[in-house]
Amino acid sequence: MRLAVLPALFALVAALALTVTSGGTLGNPRPLYGWYAADLALFALAVALLRYAPRRGRAALVLAGSVAVAAVGLLAPPRTSDDAYRYLWDGRVQAAGTSPYRYAPDDPALAGLRSASPDLFPPAGPCTGWDERRTAAGQCSRLNRPAVHTLYPPVAEAWFRGLAAAGGGIRTAQAGGALLAVGTTGLLLTRRRPAHAALWGWFPGITVWAVNDAHIDTLGALLLTAALLLTASGARAPDARWRRTAAGGALLGAATAVKLLPGLALPGAMSGLLARRPRPRDLLLPAAALAAFALAYLPHLLASGTAVLGYLPGYLREEGYRDPGGRFGLPRLLLPGGAAPYAAALVLLAVVLWVLRRGDPARPWSGALLVTGTALLLAAPGYPWYALLVVALVALDGRWEWLAVPAAGQALYLLGGSAQQACYAAAAAVVLTGALFRRLLGPGSTGTPREPRGENRFAARGAP
Repeated sequence: MRLAVLPALFALVAALALTVTSGGTLGNPRPLYGWYAADLALFALAVALLRYAPRRGRAALVLAGSVAVAAVGLLAPPRTSDDAYRYLWDGRVQAAGTSPYRYAPDDPALAGLRSASPDLFPPAGPCTGWDERRTAAGQCSRLNRPAVHTLYPPVAEAWFRGLAAAGGGIRTAQAGGALLAVGTTGLLLTRRRPAHAALWGWFPGITVWAVNDAHIDTLGALLLTAALLLTASGARAPDARWRRTAAGGALLGAATAVKLLPGLALPGAMSGLLARRPRPRDLLLPAAALAAFALAYLPHLLASGTAVLGYLPGYLREEGYRDPGGRFGLPRLLLPGGAAPYAAALVLLAVVLWVLRRGDPARPWSGALLVTGTALLLAAPGYPWYALLVVALVALDGRWEWLAVPAAGQALYLLGGSAQQACYAAAAAVVLTGALFRRLLGPGSTGTPREPRGENRFAARGAP
């Protein structure tokens, strides 16, 4: 049993390779159903068998597996999302000296750039691929929503500009996603809990969402992981508390300026605030986060004004967040559609207050996972890569049941909006069952393989 994890890991990597090379596309998703189920089963088996691997080589095995899981995402162009093509376009717009918030891709002012980007605007052909559509002027485009302005925040745009400088092709975006994913695994391994790190590094969504589809959410997950590790280390090291708290807050603000969702982790980073008398330094973390977020937006705000909001308001409307019958599927099971968003907000507020009152400042990821996971359960997004944040927080906290949230998003993404309530109700049931299971096992249990208790010794040396 000591080496049983190796064949399981090899099988997982092989299945993921077949998933991205022959498992279907968004235009023909049916073959993906079986492949995704097999990937998830092999992932669970590999993580379960990791507990029998020799402790001395466990971290190296997790890192090597993370590299392999990420690498197979490079075997094919994106198969289930065309978002990365928009990233490449925004990067090229910036490289040409134009604000990405100023023009929509099909604007006549960018005609020359479109002509110079045949990979994003194919000049010939039937334009019938799953990732192709016609603009209002009849030009073929691989960009989704070519008639609207970008909605990505400035740190994401900085990443896109970097992709343009590094080559600007789809393989560049995928390679960037692989580096971010493996880098996050490396950060997680600093906690000396390889079995937890494997929950991120070996998760099938890393291959599909982070690398093959190259979603920018991976950058947000990396920055959020670093932010929470710094915040936690500051709570354990009084002599470095101010410096680490400020750095953690700045990283949290930068993560929020990638895609806004990491802002949900702020209450977790401030866990236990209401359990004691407020102190001046309690303002440091949120102030640093707000300052980093504002500074990221400032140049674009000065150049483009309110245009920096881009398509965000229209996107929220399009995705059903302003429609009484749209998102918020779980609250709508109990309440009329118009009341569901307000009920969701009240539930989320109660969770935030609980974390601020009862959360452990030495484990900020625990409160961050509770708030972020609850928010996604209530809002029921149709895009599974939004929950890459949840996967990273699970890897920090070890509460495996929350992986049901990205699984629900993936099922909904393939099955369509009619499955929203069923998918997220099943995820909520898994989360509650896992919590009950852990409560029966006793305080502090995560249900994941035990690791040597080296975290406190590591923190005592001053490492994040």
